Amino acid sequence: MKFLFNLLFIILCFSCSFNDKNKPPNIIVIISDDQGYADVGFHGSKEIFTPNIDRIANNGVVFSQGYVSFAVCSPSRAGLITGRYQNRFGYTRNILLAPKDSTMGLPLGEQTLPEVLKKGGYKTKAIGKWHLGAHDLLIPENRGFDEFYGFLIGGHRYFPDDLTLNDLTEARKQMDGYITKIYDNGNRINTSRYLTDELSINAVKFIEDNSNNPFFLYLSYNAPHTPLQAKEEDLLRNMHIKGEKRRIYASMVTSMDDGIGLVLDKLEQMNIIDNTIVIFFSDNGGVEWYNHSDNGELRGIKGDFFEGGIRVPFVMQWPKIIPKGIVYDKPIIALDVFATSIAVANVENHTINEIDGVNLIPYIIGENNNNPHKYLYWQNRDKEIDVIRDDRYKYLRIKNKEFIFDLSNDISEENNLINSSKQIYENLKFKFKEWEKDMIDPIFLDLGMGKEYNKLHPDRWHNSNSEKQ
Repeated sequence: MKFLFNLLFIILCFSCSFNDKNKPPNIIVIISDDQGYADVGFHGSKEIFTPNIDRIANNGVVFSQGYVSFAVCSPSRAGLITGRYQNRFGYTRNILLAPKDSTMGLPLGEQTLPEVLKKGGYKTKAIGKWHLGAHDLLIPENRGFDEFYGFLIGGHRYFPDDLTLNDLTEARKQMDGYITKIYDNGNRINTSRYLTDELSINAVKFIEDNSNNPFFLYLSYNAPHTPLQAKEEDLLRNMHIKGEKRRIYASMVTSMDDGIGLVLDKLEQMNIIDNTIVIFFSDNGGVEWYNHSDNGELRGIKGDFFEGGIRVPFVMQWPKIIPKGIVYDKPIIALDVFATSIAVANVENHTINEIDGVNLIPYIIGENNNNPHKYLYWQNRDKEIDVIRDDRYKYLRIKNKEFIFDLSNDISEENNLINSSKQIYENLKFKFKEWEKDMIDPIFLDLGMGKEYNKLHPDRWHNSNSEKQ
C-alpha cells in the first residue's frame, strides 16, 4: 500500500512538472501613445528616465528596427489586433466618434488576437485606449475580450474631475469622448486617481486574479498623448527639464513607467514572470511640435512615413525562452505580435484570415538567421504616400516626389539616392505595386471629416440615455 501511495505521488509530481513546462505563456502587450523614439532609456535618453521599460529591454530583446504598420493611432492598432496590414480592409484613417455606426471601426469580418487566443483557453482583458470603434458591436467585449476597463475613443483627459459626461449617450461632439467616465465591463464608474494610475492598478489586479490561468492582457496607455496633464509629484521628479511642456510630457512618461514597474513586480510576486511574454512599443512616432516628444535622429513625426512616424521604441521579454540583453537589428513590425502570440499559444489553426506577421521567436533566439520579412510596406492613399523597405533600402513616394534611402548608413534619411540607385528603385517599386494590388481604399470617413459625416448621418448622436454606452 505504501509503495502504491509513493508511486501515485511520484506520478502526480511528474504530471505537475510536465504541465508547468508545457503551459502556454501569458502574454502582455503594453502600448504607449505618441511616445518619441528617443524618449526611453534604452535608446539613450539622458532626460526622460524609464527604468521599468528598460527592465524589459535588459531582460530580453531590443528591436532596433521595430516598426508599426501605420503612422497614426487607430490604423496602427487595427494592424496590431488583426496581424494584418490594415490596408487590406480599408482601415487607413483615424476614426470619428460615432457610437451608432457599426462601420466606423474595425470591420466585423476581421478576426482579432484575443478571439484566437480564447480558443486556447486564454483569459483576455483590454485596459485603456480602444480606438477601434464605439458602436456596441465594436467594443472590446464583442471583439474577443472577456473584460474591458478604459475608454473607447482616441484620447482622454487624465484627472477624474474632468470627466463630466456619464456615457456616450450624452456626447454631442467629437471631443466629448475625452470627458466621459471610465468604462468598466459594461458600467460607467467614478474614478479617483490619475488615469494612468487607474489603468496600471487595474492591470495589476487582473494579473493577480488570473495568475493560475494563461491570460492575454492588452494594456493600452493613452500616455503621453495630449492633453498634457501630469501629477504634481511626477512634475517634481522632472524638474531637471527646463521647458514646461516638455517637463509635463516627461512626467506623463514617468507615471506610465511607474505603472509598468507595478506590472513587472506583480509578475515576479506571483512567480509567473519567467513564462510571461511582455511586449512594449509606441503606437506611432511622437508629435514633437505638439506633445513635445523627441524622435531623436529620426526624420519626421507622427503622421509622416519618414522613420520618425513609423519606427518606434520596441522591446520584448520572455525569460523562459529569450536570453537577456539581445539587440535584434533586422526589421520587424507590430503585425508580428499577432503571429508570435498565436504560435506560442499553439492556436495557429484557429485563424480565419491571411496573417501578414511572422512568429519572431525563432529569429530572436537564432534558430532562423534569415530576415523575418523580405519587405515591409506602408501606404496612405489619402496623402498619396507609398513606402516599401527591404533589409537596407527604403523607397518613399510623397505625391510626385520620390526617395531612396540607405537606412543602414542614413537612419536620418538625409541623402536621397534616387538618381544613383536605378536598380534598387525599380525593384522596390515593382514589389510595392505587387503588394498594392491586394489593398483597398479607405472604407470610412476620416477624423477630420466630421462636418461631412454629420451631413450624411444627421442621427450621429444618441437622443436619450435609454441606451447606456
